[in-house]
Amino acid sequence: MPRYLLSVWHDDDYDIDFSTPEAERIVMQVSKFNADLQLADAMVFGCGLLPASQAAVVRSGEAAADWQSGAYSTAPEQMGGFWVLEAADDATARDWAERAAAACEGPVELRPLQGG
Repeated sequence: MPRYLLSVWHDDDYDIDFSTPEAERIVMQVSKFNADLQLADAMVFGCGLLPASQAAVVRSGEAAADWQSGAYSTAPEQMGGFWVLEAADDATARDWAERAAAACEGPVELRPLQGG
């Protein structure tokens, strides 16, 4: 069955206060979405990510690996989490992506995996 990546995007280097009513509402919505994915046996894996400021990038160097603090991209938009799911076809994957965007109340990118 084809596999897809659903990635959740934020407009900047986010730091979410999970104790706010807004964040608690979104967490409940995403938890329901996760349960629906699992019930449909579509979930392969998913998780949230810490802010991009917590990232590190490595490049191979001639003598040693070169590490740099921060995200690879300097764009203000940052990936905040993702799911890998299985879906019968693109239409089904698009439906899941729409539901993910509604649960997260933000943009979600849908991308097929190679060899999926």
